[in-house]
Amino acid sequence: MVKGQDLAVSLEEFGLSKYEAQAYVTLITKGTISASELAYYSDLPRTKVYPTLLKLEKKKIAIISKSKPIMCTAIAPEDAFDEIIQDQINRVNAMNRLTTKLKRLSEDSKKARGSEEKRYFHLTQNYVFKQFQSMIDGSKTSVHAIVDSWGLNLISQCKEELLIALRRNIDIKIIIPSNVIGTEAFHNLPVEIRLKTAEVSQNMITFDDSEILMINSSNGKGAIFLSTDVLGINQVKTFEQTWKSGIKVNNLSDMTKSDAQETLKVVQLINENGLGFVLNSILNSKGRGVDIIVFLEKNGLDLQSKTLDEIISLVDSTLDITCSGHLRYESQGNHFVIESKMNSGHSIPWALLLEGYLNKKGIKTKMIYNDHQHTGEKIHIKVDSKIALT
Repeated sequence: MVKGQDLAVSLEEFGLSKYEAQAYVTLITKGTISASELAYYSDLPRTKVYPTLLKLEKKKIAIISKSKPIMCTAIAPEDAFDEIIQDQINRVNAMNRLTTKLKRLSEDSKKARGSEEKRYFHLTQNYVFKQFQSMIDGSKTSVHAIVDSWGLNLISQCKEELLIALRRNIDIKIIIPSNVIGTEAFHNLPVEIRLKTAEVSQNMITFDDSEILMINSSNGKGAIFLSTDVLGINQVKTFEQTWKSGIKVNNLSDMTKSDAQETLKVVQLINENGLGFVLNSILNSKGRGVDIIVFLEKNGLDLQSKTLDEIISLVDSTLDITCSGHLRYESQGNHFVIESKMNSGHSIPWALLLEGYLNKKGIKTKMIYNDHQHTGEKIHIKVDSKIALT
């Protein structure tokens, strides 16, 4: 009976008594047995066996013989619980109809009063995940989220719902903190979702720019409110501003956590501290490329220990992140080509990083910069010796 104890407890939740549940699980396990055997295997008091069997027979989930010794058999589960399942379905449907009527009554009463009430719907921890799934399924145009590590874990568990939403052309954007990049939850997200990283201090998910789900990561509780509320309008603006200034990280999804974190650190150092340093090096130093390598090394990044292929991959990733650019090596002309869809020098720091690495390895280079005002920019880095790539 030990194996069936959990099942017996579950049956009690659907209206069976403790003895009825124990007896039914025993019959399912043992098949057709006598009443005395049932008492033995199910630990039922002998005085309770026959009354319990009569109740099971009345509920149409067991059969007992009329002859002695009394034999008993369980009705197959798929037949025994049809009526109970249907009863539960009917109760849920009735509750949904009642909720719809109450909602309509509430809306009509607001109109009659000439006012519109703003309500915050609080969600318990156990209901947040289910509600989040439902809101993804019900989205019509967009799902925009700012989440911390707790929120990302929640989102990653809804991969199937997100994939279905993407197939419906729902615009899905997620802003995440840098420390989750490369984690299992990060890799579990569908690749079609647009991702950026920025400083995150909350879990806020906006659906169709009309409803907002906010979740407290300290206790798992949530609340839903309309984005037309003053608070909601501010939250939507917060997302738009954070998204605009965030760093895109989709191309880091194929990397290991250490490689992704290193690439992101390079981008952050250059964006936050190094751009002015780099531009100043261009004007004042012959060893401009080496300077940027030294600058990054002082901030904890050992690039000299990397292979050329690893540096090329790093530069190509940072170009894609920062200026929709890419890097390639053309063996025929023995030079590297960096192209960017943005101009005004956005790709120069990454060209200098590659040049500095090559110079540190004793390879002489010559950089040629072309600024195409309407189509972006292109940088050629010519090298004085053949490059061996794997």
